[in-house]
Amino acid sequence: MKKLIVVVLTFTLFACQSAYYAAWEKLGVEKRDILVDRVEDAKDSQEDAQKQFASALDEFSQLINFDGGELQAVYEDLSSQFEASQDAASTVTNRIDKVESVAEALFDEWTAELDKYSNANLRRDSQKQLRETQRRYNSLISAMRKAESKMAPVLSALQDNVLYLKHNLNANAVGALQGEFNAIKKDIDQMIKEMNTAIAESNEFISTIKS
Repeated sequence: MKKLIVVVLTFTLFACQSAYYAAWEKLGVEKRDILVDRVEDAKDSQEDAQKQFASALDEFSQLINFDGGELQAVYEDLSSQFEASQDAASTVTNRIDKVESVAEALFDEWTAELDKYSNANLRRDSQKQLRETQRRYNSLISAMRKAESKMAPVLSALQDNVLYLKHNLNANAVGALQGEFNAIKKDIDQMIKEMNTAIAESNEFISTIKS
């Protein structure tokens, strides 16, 4: 029964996506154009995530340098930064998923339409372009997914620290968390580095596919 439900849901999703792309094509917007837009959206979400995680790190830095005042307020600020980081990470994943969805549809369509050529030279040229576009795309999506994977350890560490502080709102708790800062900073720096690579890949892909 569960397997049947999955099949039905998959078919429904496929039908909805096909209808979505068909509607845009009637307006003169091809899958290629949608792919470019979604790559740009994914790139923007990664840039936003970089800023958000950097902001969370700054808030954590303020926590471990806490020197009197209202610790509850500091905890609430850090908790808000963690939640905002979760949202930013979710947006990144969602937009990468959308890139994959339209890319798969584009490449399936492109491959199927190769058989429609009557001119062998044009067919070979189109097939060559398809392979090259797929190569660039595979490099792009690999970089995006690699950068995406770096967010989970950071979120996990932030959550641990937020939870610990929640139940231990005192100076001793702050002292216990001080040793966590360097590890979190290292993970965030690595995440930002991988995102910069993915952003550069995005810019190159967009430039190539538009040319």
